[in-house]
Amino acid sequence: MTLAIRQFGAAGTNVPTPLPAKAVVTTGLYSYSRNPIYCSMILIYSGLAIGAASVWSFVLLVPVLLLIRYGVIAREERYLDGKFGAPYIEYRARVRRWI
Repeated sequence: MTLAIRQFGAAGTNVPTPLPAKAVVTTGLYSYSRNPIYCSMILIYSGLAIGAASVWSFVLLVPVLLLIRYGVIAREERYLDGKFGAPYIEYRARVRRWI
């Protein structure tokens, strides 16, 4: 997660989703996944759930994943399509959403 956030900083763009994007990051981790920060959050959460031996944590992960995918990422993708146009659309076609 730290590496992905640093890549945003190096590109001069914002990490918090309410703030405007200033660039599309397509190198490093972002050449493998369009959402490495969300992927790392899921891995951290899953590790904590395993460490706590909590089945309910995994049950709750399903609605959270759906919310992230359809409530957050879909909105971000529409925004980036509109803001960056062809460069982002080409990047989206080249790199998978998750991994």
